[in-house]
Amino acid sequence: MTVHFPFQNTYTALPDGFFARVSPTPVVAPRLIKLNRPLAVRLGLDPDLLETPEGAEILAGKCLPDGAEPIAMAYAGHQFGYFVPQLGDGRAILLGEVIDLDGVRRDIQLKGSGPTPFSRRGDGRAALGPVLREYIVSEAMAALGIPTTRSLAATITGESVMRETVLPGAVLTRVASSHIRVGTFQYFAARGDTEGVRRLADHAIARHYPDVATAEHPYHALLEGVIARQAELVARWLLVGFIHGVMNTDNTSISGETIDYGPCAFLDHYDPAAVFSSIDEQGRYAYANQPRIALWNLTRLAECLLPLFSDDKDKAIEQAQAILGEFPSKFTAAYQTGLRAKIGLLTARDGDETLVQDLLDAMAKNQADFTLTFRRLADAAADETHDDVRAQFIDPSAYDEWAARWRQRLGDEPQTPAERARKMRSVNPAFIPRNHRIEAVIQAAVGRNDYAPFEELIAVLAKPYEDQVAFADYANPPAPDQRVLQTFCGT
Repeated sequence: MTVHFPFQNTYTALPDGFFARVSPTPVVAPRLIKLNRPLAVRLGLDPDLLETPEGAEILAGKCLPDGAEPIAMAYAGHQFGYFVPQLGDGRAILLGEVIDLDGVRRDIQLKGSGPTPFSRRGDGRAALGPVLREYIVSEAMAALGIPTTRSLAATITGESVMRETVLPGAVLTRVASSHIRVGTFQYFAARGDTEGVRRLADHAIARHYPDVATAEHPYHALLEGVIARQAELVARWLLVGFIHGVMNTDNTSISGETIDYGPCAFLDHYDPAAVFSSIDEQGRYAYANQPRIALWNLTRLAECLLPLFSDDKDKAIEQAQAILGEFPSKFTAAYQTGLRAKIGLLTARDGDETLVQDLLDAMAKNQADFTLTFRRLADAAADETHDDVRAQFIDPSAYDEWAARWRQRLGDEPQTPAERARKMRSVNPAFIPRNHRIEAVIQAAVGRNDYAPFEELIAVLAKPYEDQVAFADYANPPAPDQRVLQTFCGT
């Protein structure tokens, strides 16, 4: 039986200027590393067929399934604050769209499938390490409940790519609600193509915000919708200690999903100024800067939409500024609600924000592990044993002073200690994709062709909120000699 993808493509119905038609470049000897079988089923695909040699050839771009309309999407973007008028999919090719079992339209894209007209002299290929990183982190984010692109499959190509050294080539099959970015709007706005912006906005509304199509001002409502989703998304990043690493406008999705896992990382010890990306030399995308950068990126989207708001430029700017002004309150509401939940508060009281901030300040001063501090706090909420939390702090007395106030505040909450601990464990993961674990997986795969560590890490991260006693070591922070200080883009 032939592998079948039930494509129902809509983006290719847009004008040719929105994309370039290009097929993946065939590879020599594709071999499937990992298929996300549950995701395949959700997409209406047959995982058994995808695991055949024919399936591997499709997932590596060696051959095309029926109904595919391969394209590379055009977009622009601000990269570290500098505008590039043409970027586009330089190493990714969208095969087509399917409707999943929930009735949601999903893109299926090959990343690392060869050069496109947007490659800018690049080879269009991906190395194995970055493919494994994106598979691990995107699937971990999904398990954490954070909106994200997904990884359907990772394949090795049988070919090498040259970066700083010769590395095995690989292809990631990525799934997304769409790949429309702020930079996609910038591509047309920079060319003065108002009709292109309008066509793109109408497509984004139909695909992601259908409820606003009949609004009195649908383009205003589109901006409001994107702002609301981005505010919620970035708040959720901060609540699990995630640093995107390269929050350019071309990496800001209109759908509100996390997209493009390049030099991303998770905090070990809490540090608001933490930067891991090797290319973020000025700390533009540091952990605590992410809300500010999200608003900056959304402001660039608003600029693109101004001609659709009003023919009166001043009026359009005033309207956009009013909508952008909603971001801080939306972000703060999502973030503070999440922080209260992390320390076991289900009601809001005056002083809660200060209480949580004082904990964060003590964590930063004492190099407390972000994930374990909150997870162990859930244990303390259940049995009032604080030793495991105190152990996270260089000076445990800093925690003791805060814990006394926390205990007093918990007295105002209605739930029992057991109920409180259960709720806290449901929002404070035990397991995150720690940077040193990812690096160890990549080294085993690239250096020894050993994928057992990759498989085990994927399995552990699929249940981040469960106490997996057999894998307890995966919850631990790195030893000093295991710390990862820099992550790399991989392009």
